[in-house]
Amino acid sequence: MNPPPEDAGPMGPCLHCQVRHLAVCSVLSREEMRALDSAAALQVLAPGAVLVRQGEPRRHVYTVTRGALRLVRLSADGRRQVAGFALPGDFVGLSGAELNQHDIEALGETELCRFGVDAMQRLGTQYPHLQGKLLERACTELDSAHERMMALARMNPTERLADFLLTLAERQARAGIAGPSIDLPMPRADIADHLGLTVETVSRCLTALRNRGLIALPGTYRVDILDLRGLETLKAA
Repeated sequence: MNPPPEDAGPMGPCLHCQVRHLAVCSVLSREEMRALDSAAALQVLAPGAVLVRQGEPRRHVYTVTRGALRLVRLSADGRRQVAGFALPGDFVGLSGAELNQHDIEALGETELCRFGVDAMQRLGTQYPHLQGKLLERACTELDSAHERMMALARMNPTERLADFLLTLAERQARAGIAGPSIDLPMPRADIADHLGLTVETVSRCLTALRNRGLIALPGTYRVDILDLRGLETLKAA
């Protein structure tokens, strides 16, 4: 690897970020990284802390560097839906809307790299490549969410849960965490709200997967995958 140019200047925490290979900044040049680094601020949330509220003005975007976030949307009749979970490497808050579309809450102690919306817009104007990668990321996430929604509509509860576990395993593998164990940062109630199930149904489905020898349940917040191919077959059924 060639050394950086002598006039490259010092780099801050962005260069040494543990999830840089997962985040949008992984494709940026050194100059773009320096500009992004200058606009970044570290924010740490305590377990259960609220980052933003649905309907509030959108002032920041975030990269999750440690921990996990829960994205919650409240319907007009007060029903709660967990729209998704943000894990290390995920970019949160990228939207064309002026208001936040979700409540965003910390599932455990969570560390974020925070950028002001105005600062990101200025950087996007200055560095079109950065703006293009952000747009590409947003479009990819939108397409993925649509495909997932269509797929879940065709699945029974056990298949939905198998798909959820496989998705978490894939995301964990991309983060460089190998092995059959999946850490669940979210409680059963969040999984149920996310998949459109009840807590009782989630518990029954986990038990069914365990009884079939596909998973083990060594703890409330951990699942061991014993038969990956079996889970994939079940999902594809």
